[in-house]
Amino acid sequence: MSGSITFSSVQSIRGSLMVIKTNGKLGYEELVEIELGNGEKRLGRSLQVSEDIAVVEVFEGTQGLSPRDVKVRFLGKPLELPVSNELLGRIFDGLGRPIDNMPEPVGSEELDINGKILNPYKREYPDEFIQTGVSVIDGMLSMVRGQKLPIFSGSGLPHDTLAAQIARQATIAKGEEFAVVFAAVGVPADTAMFFRRELEQSGALKRSVLFLNLAEDPAVERIVTPRVALTAAEYLAFEEGYHVLAILTDMTNYGEALREISMMREEVPSRRGYPGYLYTDLATIFERSGRISGRKGSLTQLPILSMPADDITHPIPDLTAYITEGQIVLGKELYHKGIYPPVNVLMSLSRLMKDGVGEGKTRADHKELSDQLYNSYSKAMDVRSLAEIVGEEGIPESSKKYLQFADAFEKKFMKQDPYENRDIDTTLNLAWEILSILPESEWTNISEKSKKVYMNVVQKRNI
Repeated sequence: MSGSITFSSVQSIRGSLMVIKTNGKLGYEELVEIELGNGEKRLGRSLQVSEDIAVVEVFEGTQGLSPRDVKVRFLGKPLELPVSNELLGRIFDGLGRPIDNMPEPVGSEELDINGKILNPYKREYPDEFIQTGVSVIDGMLSMVRGQKLPIFSGSGLPHDTLAAQIARQATIAKGEEFAVVFAAVGVPADTAMFFRRELEQSGALKRSVLFLNLAEDPAVERIVTPRVALTAAEYLAFEEGYHVLAILTDMTNYGEALREISMMREEVPSRRGYPGYLYTDLATIFERSGRISGRKGSLTQLPILSMPADDITHPIPDLTAYITEGQIVLGKELYHKGIYPPVNVLMSLSRLMKDGVGEGKTRADHKELSDQLYNSYSKAMDVRSLAEIVGEEGIPESSKKYLQFADAFEKKFMKQDPYENRDIDTTLNLAWEILSILPESEWTNISEKSKKVYMNVVQKRNI
């Protein structure tokens, strides 16, 4: 990177971008300070540099800027975030500036928001269970430390409520430090206030850091907010030793901002107008998670994506599914039936669940129970479809058991209050209760050893 250099040769302004005539001694992703004639200063970064031209992205927007009355100073360094353990309990804007009427935290160091390149050899495989207190997640879509597990949601669904519940309730082994980093990306002010209020009232704010980029803020700032938040998360995880859960909502707004900037730069569009590098760009965010050998902490990501027109094949959720280790899909049919959380388990999966559950981690019968619930619920959905055609009277008595199972699964196992926190034993015992509706001959995924556990559970609960 170069030292600080100032230019007054602004050639043009288009949207949030400025084209500047330069001398070719600049760096890519360099932090830029734009000074207006009235003394106001705005921040930006260089998006493109050549021998005599630089394209600068202005975070606060270009409204009120005139090419003839602007000085542009290239600061010779990337955008950095001051970090220390004083970050916890604080609230910042999307660029990392305090907005909680408290003094700016004293940073022990400043870190590049683009993160450090990690040696893949130093990464440890994620295999430690995180208890969220939500039965359908803990029992069937178990999250592990270091995983990236997104929530795919449609418009009007309670993804924010679910994310807030997980942020309040998520726990790990006793005696280990746990923290939440929340990044709001282009969300309405009431959504940001909801998360802030939930964390404050539950007491979780003291172990949380909030970065808020609102819908009314410049779209270009949305490109920076997830990176600023993950820089704080990486520091807390790998330097301070916390187990960090990073919640990023809504990453669809991030993708839209990326498309907007790509159009301003007149890049050749790809699928549905998004830039061809959308996959690579999303990967630079989602891959900033995991565990590092020799480091105590871990960084787990829970990105939230609202699917445009409820289309799971839309480029943003589609590409996200290739990068992440599973997805939690919310469904409107369950939501309209009054089921919370309305998780469509047959469209959801956690690819790392098998390594994070079992004896010594959760319980020996966990994986078998999960597989059996999936198997039985899938069959129950087929029976429901048939019953809608021929009527419930037209299906065999044995199949009617599956209809009873499906109702109990949705209303007792899946459905729970947003403030109800179930431990893993409660969740697995509840799974046994639901499966007891079906005859043992239908338990094709349950071993004889686990059936003995079932008998003890059922007898104790007088079922």
